[in-house]
Amino acid sequence: MFDNALRSNVYATFFCCRRFAQIRTSAGGGGKMINVTSVHEDIPNVGGADYDCSKGALRMLTRTLALELAPQRTNVNSLAPGMVLTPFNQAAIDDPKLLEEQVQSIPWKRAAQPSEIARLAAFLASSDADYVTGATYVMDGGLQRSLGQGA
Repeated sequence: MFDNALRSNVYATFFCCRRFAQIRTSAGGGGKMINVTSVHEDIPNVGGADYDCSKGALRMLTRTLALELAPQRTNVNSLAPGMVLTPFNQAAIDDPKLLEEQVQSIPWKRAAQPSEIARLAAFLASSDADYVTGATYVMDGGLQRSLGQGA
């Protein structure tokens, strides 16, 4: 499982990024690279060492590529969503009681819709984000800000 997570989330992304960088370099530079990490790049999850480590590695790949590709004006950023109502969270989508339980740790008390994440990706792909590189945009309904409350 650990190896599969690294291959899926890190190796596959690395090879796609490398190919994109090669194509953009041969075209004179520029372009927008957006990787999808997770709040679990920073928040460990019991039983999630494979996923958490792979997303943390992807965060560093994004940051490193942002530095390496800056001279040719290729923007490299990442999105780090919290819970999103996609097939990844199908069990919660199918079970309203489970969904209600899972969103209790999120200050907004809800999961994100895929369209909310897509709008941020559209911004990062636009010319409005030409000066943004090496950034991670967290969309988690305030989850990371609430960690440690009540401790």
